Amino acid sequence: MRIVRALLPALLLAILTLAGTVPAAALQPLSIGPDDTAIDLLGAIERPMGQADRIQVATFPGADGIVRRIEVRSEQTGDGRQWAVFALRNDGDEQIDRLLVSPHFRLVGSGALWPDLGDDRIRNVTASQGVRPERQSSDDADVFVLTIDPGATVTYVVELASPKLLQLTLWEPGVFKDKVNSFTLYRGIMLGIGGLLALILTILFVVKGSVMFPAAAALAWAVLVYLGVDFGFWRKIFELTPEFERILRAGSEAALAATMLVFLFAYLNLNRWHVRYSHVMGAWLVFLLALVWLAAYDAPVAAGIARMSLGAVAVIGFVIVVWFAAKGYDRAVMLAPTWALLVAWSAAGAATIGGALSNDIVAPALVGGLVLIVLLIGFTVMQHAFSGGAVAPGQVSDVERRALAVTGSGDIVWDWDVEADRVNAGHELEQALGLRRGALEGPAARWLDVVHSADRDRFRAALDALVEERQGRLVETFRLRGPDGHYLWYLLRARPVVGADGEVVRCVGTLLDVTDSKTTEERLLQNAVHDNLTGLPNRELFVDRLDAALAYAQSEPSLRPTVMVLDIDRYKKINESVGVTTGDTILITVVRRLSRLLKPQDTLARLGGDQFGVLLLSERDGESITAFADTLKRTLRSPITFGGRELFLTASIGLALTDGRSGASGDEMLKNAEVAMYHAKRFGGDHIEVFKPTMRVATTDRVLIAGELNRALERNEIKVHFQPIVRLEDRTIAGFEALLRWEHPRYGRRSPSEFIAIAEETGLIVDLGLFALDEAARQLATWQARVPGEPPLFMSVNVSSRQFLRQDLVQDIQNVLGRYALPHGTLKIELTESLVMENPEHAAQMLTRLRELGAGLSLDDFGTGHSSLAYLQRFPFDVLKIDKSFVRPTGRGERPVILRSIVRLAHDLGMQVVAEGVETDSDAVELYHLGCVFAQGYAFGEAMSAEDCDRLLGLAPEGVARRVMQGALRRR
Repeated sequence: MRIVRALLPALLLAILTLAGTVPAAALQPLSIGPDDTAIDLLGAIERPMGQADRIQVATFPGADGIVRRIEVRSEQTGDGRQWAVFALRNDGDEQIDRLLVSPHFRLVGSGALWPDLGDDRIRNVTASQGVRPERQSSDDADVFVLTIDPGATVTYVVELASPKLLQLTLWEPGVFKDKVNSFTLYRGIMLGIGGLLALILTILFVVKGSVMFPAAAALAWAVLVYLGVDFGFWRKIFELTPEFERILRAGSEAALAATMLVFLFAYLNLNRWHVRYSHVMGAWLVFLLALVWLAAYDAPVAAGIARMSLGAVAVIGFVIVVWFAAKGYDRAVMLAPTWALLVAWSAAGAATIGGALSNDIVAPALVGGLVLIVLLIGFTVMQHAFSGGAVAPGQVSDVERRALAVTGSGDIVWDWDVEADRVNAGHELEQALGLRRGALEGPAARWLDVVHSADRDRFRAALDALVEERQGRLVETFRLRGPDGHYLWYLLRARPVVGADGEVVRCVGTLLDVTDSKTTEERLLQNAVHDNLTGLPNRELFVDRLDAALAYAQSEPSLRPTVMVLDIDRYKKINESVGVTTGDTILITVVRRLSRLLKPQDTLARLGGDQFGVLLLSERDGESITAFADTLKRTLRSPITFGGRELFLTASIGLALTDGRSGASGDEMLKNAEVAMYHAKRFGGDHIEVFKPTMRVATTDRVLIAGELNRALERNEIKVHFQPIVRLEDRTIAGFEALLRWEHPRYGRRSPSEFIAIAEETGLIVDLGLFALDEAARQLATWQARVPGEPPLFMSVNVSSRQFLRQDLVQDIQNVLGRYALPHGTLKIELTESLVMENPEHAAQMLTRLRELGAGLSLDDFGTGHSSLAYLQRFPFDVLKIDKSFVRPTGRGERPVILRSIVRLAHDLGMQVVAEGVETDSDAVELYHLGCVFAQGYAFGEAMSAEDCDRLLGLAPEGVARRVMQGALRRR
């Protein structure tokens, strides 16, 4: 029977534990004695899972060994997790009264993100036996009186009002009262200091109008508001609700961060250092002020961001303060200790809210530290307020005004006592030169040791003249040397002081450091005759040296000055594809390569852009000169590697030779070499040409053609012809390609390859392109209206590189499409593969915009360049035109193997295929079987006028049918 009685309590406890009605820890009571003044109960409580409105708890066995079960009903329905259970045991023979205290807000462990800003913690406490716990009146904590009889073990069930329990302490009533009183006194002192400091700084702001004073006053008021919230001062005055107090706490923390930022910006006067500081600080301040507004909607989020911002202000501000202090900025030096204390305070605050520091003294210490920081800031600001200088306005004499002016100008005072022969120039000059203190004090002759050797005679003569003339003004510029050998330029301006006997007793003036202006002057002189990128002689210096060489050649028959002009081929396109910076690097690489080939008597100059000149004096016979030019060409061909890519350069070279007796000037020889260079470019570049007088005639013809081409549009000499594009399936006309023709009234039809190249160089290609685009669209609209059918006729129009690079191209095509109301995709813009791949990113953007306008897109000359299939897939082309070099059969009568692959690739990308250069019917048949849909070439007709196309379409009076092309092909 005893065994059963002993096992019954344990069995009941096990059943209740498995049922989830009693926590295990609650069965281990915490013993308390009369000497225990403060006990932390957080480690002794359990959080069991109960029901929404009740919980059943098994108490610890009493003296009789019986386990009782109590049921506690909640005052408000919860989620079943609003319970905490703990047990206390009184082993003494006297009744013990203790206070159960849980603060509403505790800085320790409150968290940085979504912090706990305070809340009611305990709703009710129920004891398993004894006196019912009663709530004590308290504004900032939940306080209950617990009474434990002698020898009793009491289980307490706590109904929580908040899921978080920051602190739960069992206090001896007298000790708790003393603690509250001591903290009340401390808080009163802090509030008094904070309020007095805010008032003083506000008065200071009224007296002094500088922006730092209202910023410091705002910071002090923000700290005072924060103290009032933390101490519960505002709650006692205005009877605030807990919800509004949380909003006020979050807003005060945001205001504290904002005013700290404003003070840093205003005190260091950051807007004078760089406008970017103002933008960054302004945006940051607006963000912090928005947090004050956010606190009304979500106080924890606003408080969390404010705490992170305050830490950022402290750390970033410390970096700024140290940086400015290292530069000798007085305000930063004075603020550095205070801001270092702020960083330490922020680190302690971070450790506190993270829970690393949990002592009860930590939070009051942080409050005291914050007040101390603001107090130090106030002292710093007041020092600026009352240190306005010893000179009172309106009480400055003329001598003092001059002295202040010299001091303000930063000039060094130079004084030569002539009678004592002693010069005094101040320690600033010695410090600037790196000399020991007093090195320049003494006789004037001592200065000759530090004056540049080229300036000594002039310096000595100027001083002697000043003493002898006894009047006038000395203005001299000379160089002074430091111990390390470097020289600085100084401007000496001085006047003599004549004594009563009419002799000069002293010379007084100022020394001004003009090193920067002298350096700028020398740089300007250098840039006047040298290229500032490469350091090479420019065109003027090159011509001057050439004239000198030609003059010397008159007396030296064996000397044959030779001028070479090199122009890098297609450098403009290279510059556009790799960027200006990389293009400059390429030019410097070219200069280094060329310089290694020249001898000391030769000259390499940059004539402008990508054009270089060489004055060759080291080679004198014609074969050696030609071989040297060939060496230059081969040297430039070597690949240049940058960014993992290889760039191959070529150059067009023009030579101008002389026998030394021709009497030609340097400027004439240079122009002859340039004419030869331009003649070499007509062969496609990478070519060498020696100047011949007939070249000037060819150049003149080219200039005349450019002039006539400029008036050709006005005279209606430029025509648009159309080459048919047929469907290989039934040999019907599907569309046309628009091509420009020039019918010159005197010379007849000019070759497009001739005038198109000139138009590209002169920029007339833009006007010609717009003319072709408008004429082609107008003619297409006419044919589509007169030849109905599906699909409608289309028209391809070529676009040059100058047109494609213009941003106005999109607007031009939009205007044309709107003017003639063409169906979607029938006006096809045709671009070459090389043009698209010059700048793939720009091309992709432009092509997408053209596609959105309703224009079709055709890729011309595919296969002739070095395109990337990844880019090709990104481009929204409709049509792929195969270059004629892939269409024509080889010498053995076979088509290139790559032709079939190109056709299959186009089909996989969803493009239609047009084969160019189809000359025979057998070509058309074979291309059709390979999968080509369209073709154009002489087999179907060359470019013809619109009237001839009308007859081909059956629109002429002859009444020929649209499919006349098919019959013509059959007759062939």
